[in-house]
Amino acid sequence: MSDLTLERPLPPAESRAGALQEEILHPQDSRWRILDLRAGLGFRGRHRLAVVDLVETAQLWRLALALAWLDVKGRYRGSMLGPFWLTLSTAVMVGSLGVLYSTLFKTVLREYLPYLSLSIVLWNFLQTLVQEACLAFTQNDSIIRAVRMPFLLYGARLVIRNLIVLAHNIVVILAVFAIFDTWPGRTGLIAFPGFALWVIDSLALAMSLGAICARFRDIPPIVASVMQIAFFLSPIIWRPNLISHGARFLPLNPIFSLFEVVRAPLLNEVPNLTIWVSALGYSFAIVLLSWLLFVRVRGRIAFWV
Repeated sequence: MSDLTLERPLPPAESRAGALQEEILHPQDSRWRILDLRAGLGFRGRHRLAVVDLVETAQLWRLALALAWLDVKGRYRGSMLGPFWLTLSTAVMVGSLGVLYSTLFKTVLREYLPYLSLSIVLWNFLQTLVQEACLAFTQNDSIIRAVRMPFLLYGARLVIRNLIVLAHNIVVILAVFAIFDTWPGRTGLIAFPGFALWVIDSLALAMSLGAICARFRDIPPIVASVMQIAFFLSPIIWRPNLISHGARFLPLNPIFSLFEVVRAPLLNEVPNLTIWVSALGYSFAIVLLSWLLFVRVRGRIAFWV
């Protein structure tokens, strides 16, 4: 299928021959591009257009931030607490599950509740992001058809929106740390590189899932079911040290490795080299596969939504 690119209008009709020659000789000069419908674009041509999309998204970061903020305001318009309703529900869930599972797992509540609060807040961010990523393009179909904007902007908008909600839920973590006086020390600074991995992976997931689910509309329910299974198979409500046999295979679970590079430093623990290597490997694989997919299908997204 053809790759579609809308740019600035060409010069008048008498200059079109010269303009076409300039486009061939200087493809990087955007003044001469209007509509690129060449079916024979190879990987280099598609890759060039995807890079342009990425650069334009970086230049429009203020627009992505404004749209994400408007999404949050519009979602909770007329509400007294706004996004803090999610904070309240998360706090109730953490408190009730903490008392229950600390008894079932025979662990000290002072040690278990900080772990659980971090896990639940991070999981809610991941689960909401994945579910909304499936609709990253289909929910914006009218804008995609009417206005030319870089496709990566829709993914950036989605990621920033969920980061804003995550910032509200951090209040739960701070409250638990304050109650039990388990503040992270200097080790907590190690969580920043891990969280940077999360942001990069979130944008990659938003673009890949958004494109796949725009093409195949049966994928979102499957993704929701997979996330439910992953919640119980991953150490979210149970701690890794509860596994006596097979704990060495936990880094094979991408969720475990990516959680530990953020969660462990905030619990004054240092992730070992195996966890860091596996987290970086999974992140590299996610970004690479998502980029290759985006390069391949970028010109088709407008026809799929």
